[in-house]
Amino acid sequence: MPRIVGVDVPKEKRIDIALRHLFGVGPMLSARILAQTSIDPSKRAKDLSDEEISKLTHAIQGGYRVEGDLRREISANIKHLIDIGTYRGLRHRKGLPVRGQRTRTNARGRKGPRPRVGARKRARSVEGGRP
Repeated sequence: MPRIVGVDVPKEKRIDIALRHLFGVGPMLSARILAQTSIDPSKRAKDLSDEEISKLTHAIQGGYRVEGDLRREISANIKHLIDIGTYRGLRHRKGLPVRGQRTRTNARGRKGPRPRVGARKRARSVEGGRP
């Protein structure tokens, strides 16, 4: 399994698809990186030579923010919104949808599972109950 920028990319997939397993690399960026390094996009990841892997790694580290750096930047941006008290920051703090979606129904992915209302009563045990 080739390791690019600290991430194991799937060896059976084409390299243009396998690069998308890096956080921050989508279809367009993947194609741009492969064009920059002059690697055939239809080549399988397992068929890459060590030289090609190092070319990819240097190209990605040289000009693009991916993986840890990008995650840190995104979380810093969110923290900044929360600190300055913007509406979006308040929505992030409360764990509600940020971009105007409805919350009366849906939004379960952001709000978490629905709270249980009518929980069942436990049956009393024969020994501990009243006579």
